[in-house]
Amino acid sequence: MKKRILPLLCALILLLGAVPSAAALEGESRRAAGTLAGLGLVDSVPSDEVLNRPADRLDGTNLLVRLSGAVRADLPSGAQDYAVAQGWVTVTGGQDEPLPTAEFCASLLRLLGYEGFTGENADLFARRAALTTRDYGETLTLGDLYQLALDALTFPAQDGGTLAQGLADKGRCTQAQIRGLFPEELTARQVADRHMAAAFQLNVYYTENAYKKNIQSNGGSGFFVSAGGLAVTNYHTIEDAVRATVTLITGETFPVDRVLFADPDADLALLRISKTSEDGKTEVPFFSFLEIAEEPALRRGDRIYTLGVPLGITPAISEGIVSATDHMVSKFSAPCVVNTADISHGSSGGALLNVYGHVVGVTSGAYEAGNSLYISVSLSPILETDWEAEGITLAELKRELQQQE
Repeated sequence: MKKRILPLLCALILLLGAVPSAAALEGESRRAAGTLAGLGLVDSVPSDEVLNRPADRLDGTNLLVRLSGAVRADLPSGAQDYAVAQGWVTVTGGQDEPLPTAEFCASLLRLLGYEGFTGENADLFARRAALTTRDYGETLTLGDLYQLALDALTFPAQDGGTLAQGLADKGRCTQAQIRGLFPEELTARQVADRHMAAAFQLNVYYTENAYKKNIQSNGGSGFFVSAGGLAVTNYHTIEDAVRATVTLITGETFPVDRVLFADPDADLALLRISKTSEDGKTEVPFFSFLEIAEEPALRRGDRIYTLGVPLGITPAISEGIVSATDHMVSKFSAPCVVNTADISHGSSGGALLNVYGHVVGVTSGAYEAGNSLYISVSLSPILETDWEAEGITLAELKRELQQQE
């Protein structure tokens, strides 16, 4: 019996660490409420008890109208009629009922000018697009509502602007007040919130039979570099594959359609991902994506982050510093970046980001005999390739390479 105590304690510690404490969540809600109050979007910062109560539809509508920059003169018939007239709100009944997460996400997306979702799947659309940064459940608390509204302030609208800048342009707040919402250098938390949705798990199959039986032959990570579905990974993650799929942070799976570029020496591949899900039930208008830094300009000691799906378990972020910027590794054709941001098996093909959230490398491996010596390859060949190329299938790529041997 005594031998079981330590494993049980470890399991309990891991379980407790995996669940955010109520105090932590309340702290996030209070921070969001304070920011919104400072911008005049809510009247005051409520107590923790009020923040934890269910938000109702009227709470959501009032906040939505304020986020738009409307003032009392714009609302002769009230906030609800105004929001309905603008097309942001479609459910008008039960204003005192709990506010469904999907319903408010749909309203926010309409306010931001997006299309391609329904009232039922808007929360999934918002998570895939990185408007939401976590699972809020079926309905929102008032604190949840404030957190979601705060994230929406800096989320890019369909026309390229933001709600925060719109408020400043309309004189509802000052540029100085919103400046803090757009930090030049991002923390690990901000990188995870804003960019994790662009990373994915890569599932690889070496035979058609393995694909049909969904028996994964290999795996790795990757990330989108365009809204249209272009994505980057390591060449060695797709080597010998005849099929591959990607699994997003939402759990949705999409097939790899074509290979536009593949270079074993650079250990890079540029893929086109289908916008139709593997089960054929979902058609997405766009993917969340990362921007590539055309001139990384990294130096030793610079802080960097990695995004990927280590061990195929869960999307993850790690933080470290650059150890070397031009290290030659025998298996790669170009100098590599050596850094201390932890990666594991399955992280191959993930993104190495600078503090501005731009991709500066692709996580490719590590020195097994060393400590914190992780290797990322340069993206230069990807920038030089034709992103409009027709490409070939994975099976065609495999046959071409076999013929060259």
